[in-house]
Amino acid sequence: MPPDVRDWLPEDHFGWFVMDAVAGMNLKAFYDRYRRDGVGRRAYDPAMMVALLLYNYARGVRSARQIERACLEDVPCRVITMLERPDHATIARFVERHEQALGELFGQVLALCAEAGLAAPTVVAIDGTKIDANANRHSTMDWQQIAAEIIDDARAIDAAEDELYGEARGDELPSELATRSGRRGWLRDAQQRLEQRRSEEARPIPGPRPARLQEAKRRLEEQLAVQKRASAAFDQRRAEGRDTLGRRYGARAKPSELPDTPTETINTTDLDSRLQKTSLGWLQGYNAQAAANQNQIVLAADVMVASPDFGHLEPMLTQAREQLARVGVCGKPGVVVADAGYWHQQQMQRVMADGIPVLVTPDGGLRKGPRRFGWDKGQYAFMRAVIASEAGTALYKRRQQIIEPVFANTKHNRHITRFLRRGRSAVRTEWRLITATHNLLKLHSHQLVTA
Repeated sequence: MPPDVRDWLPEDHFGWFVMDAVAGMNLKAFYDRYRRDGVGRRAYDPAMMVALLLYNYARGVRSARQIERACLEDVPCRVITMLERPDHATIARFVERHEQALGELFGQVLALCAEAGLAAPTVVAIDGTKIDANANRHSTMDWQQIAAEIIDDARAIDAAEDELYGEARGDELPSELATRSGRRGWLRDAQQRLEQRRSEEARPIPGPRPARLQEAKRRLEEQLAVQKRASAAFDQRRAEGRDTLGRRYGARAKPSELPDTPTETINTTDLDSRLQKTSLGWLQGYNAQAAANQNQIVLAADVMVASPDFGHLEPMLTQAREQLARVGVCGKPGVVVADAGYWHQQQMQRVMADGIPVLVTPDGGLRKGPRRFGWDKGQYAFMRAVIASEAGTALYKRRQQIIEPVFANTKHNRHITRFLRRGRSAVRTEWRLITATHNLLKLHSHQLVTA
């Protein structure tokens, strides 16, 4: 009898664990995307493809070509695929076609962790890490450069058509080429609403460069239009509104100084990526957020475009509670811990008003010099006193013990330091798969220990 590759895989191997986990998942969203009338070529079993992706993501292998090679050379992959060999194009199309369903696997993996008793939110730590985008930071252009390249491409096309058809047609440059803190706050809020809408729309990044340039130009113009509307609304509010004493303060409003053409820049490779500040300098990428519990199980994972962590505390905690509620884990987190970048008084007050203690240090490790006015009073002084207490110090020390190993295992052990896909929606799915496979690895280790 010929050898059986299944005999080459130990019974406690992670590959068997992944296949068993997938067998217990609800993959209806995957199967519903295929025809059932028997027309066309037979598709690979979605359960097999999901297991193949989860296993390779857990091992830090995300490239479609590397996964294809593993189906030929790696014993666990050959067992998972039952000696079938999907090529890299099929794997890449599967990931693109089932983007949303793959992202939802995070919740199903979390449900397995909940069944094993690993998802209890006794202590929840929230943090973010910067990960490179599939883009070069030197591909960033402003509106004038984008418009000029679009026009150059149009001229090149016209020149080719002139040579072919003998019709002279020239293009001219379009005519677009020839405060106060209160206003800044309105503009900032308008920008945040725009980013939220773009996140919900989740537009894919166009493939051809001309299409990407057109989309980049549209986004810059949209951003300027939003800023102008917010500035006009602020001017109207200042002109018609009154202060707390009933006095009109419109006369003190400074006129808007917004330009006629966009002055911001955008990366023309991955339009959603931004410059992110790290301890080693700046990178073109995303701010990958995660919320983990005391067992280092990731309860929520998301991707933000803004470099600072400011403002992400409440959204990440809300996502974590929603994910836990879906898998049947009731109850509020015992305590939420985060570093100084998450200090947001309004969000912290809302969370604590809901009965959830929050520990966020108001003093960052790199902050030097005297404190700002008012930072020695109120909530700042209260939080310093809580963290300085014996119980507060012990709890806050657990932040690093919980969340930092998650990022260290992802970046150092699994060598995941760069996203392969482009666009906020695609990158979010990739990050959720990365964190879901982290949870699978933790669950597998837990079962080996308990066995």
